[in-house]
Amino acid sequence: MNIKKIRAASVAGSFYSSDKEKLSNTIKNSFLHKHGPKKLPDISNNKNQLKGVIVPHAGITYSGSVAAHSYFSIAEDGFADSFIIIGPNHRGIGSGISLYPPGKWKLPNGDITMDEILIENLSGDIIDIDENSHPTGENSIEVQMPFLNYISNNRKFTTALLSMAIQDFDTSKKVGEKIAEAVKKDNRKILIIASSDFSHEGFVYGRLPPKNLSADSYARRQDNIAIEKIKKFDANGLISSVYNNNISMCGYGPIAALLIATKKLGANKIKLQKYITSNDIEASSYCVGYASFIIYR
Repeated sequence: MNIKKIRAASVAGSFYSSDKEKLSNTIKNSFLHKHGPKKLPDISNNKNQLKGVIVPHAGITYSGSVAAHSYFSIAEDGFADSFIIIGPNHRGIGSGISLYPPGKWKLPNGDITMDEILIENLSGDIIDIDENSHPTGENSIEVQMPFLNYISNNRKFTTALLSMAIQDFDTSKKVGEKIAEAVKKDNRKILIIASSDFSHEGFVYGRLPPKNLSADSYARRQDNIAIEKIKKFDANGLISSVYNNNISMCGYGPIAALLIATKKLGANKIKLQKYITSNDIEASSYCVGYASFIIYR
């Protein structure tokens, strides 16, 4: 495998600051925020209990305090050698299921190297290697990477970035099984990050809540349906609930793949660390739900 891509950050300046110092301060404030863990992360001695996390991917000033819970847990568990980040392909461009090719992503707070071993072990079957499936402006995966740089405290790590445009259960199951297989054959510590915002409600998203419900109250009601399925490791139930209840979360496939992979890797516990909506940050007639989960044994 000899493809070496250099990718510039494409949502720096919109979803997070393109200035290194400002970005560091924004992430620091996410940890100290009233909706965050209220303390800064510190890499501890290896606990090795954590298998994966679920994080949001809105602008860091909106969802960063929720994401900070998961990243605090990643540091507390002893960090990892490599991370598989799964996110939805919002634009549906390129291959249906795709890894970013070997190379580097250049971010304001440091470059991140793609993991050639993981990319090779994950690719094949339904998973392609396709740069086009990670288009300019796609935020779901990129927003996670400055957090990893921040909590790493200059410790070296790599990533494999997996984009899902197709999110039905059969596809998600195959992706989850492939991830578990790749992690099992690797003797390094590898954690899985599933990126998803929850319900998007309100006129700006082309959605109106039922009569007598605000966008915020409807989003919370919808999200609770999905959260209950996640708590039960019920990947199929999650996707069925999204379809049957018209839940407007964007990354249900990545979450389902994570649930399947982590269960096969020995996880038997899942904890909702924090749930808020964007209205908890800034009142509006529309809202998006944000949730942080950890999955462990």
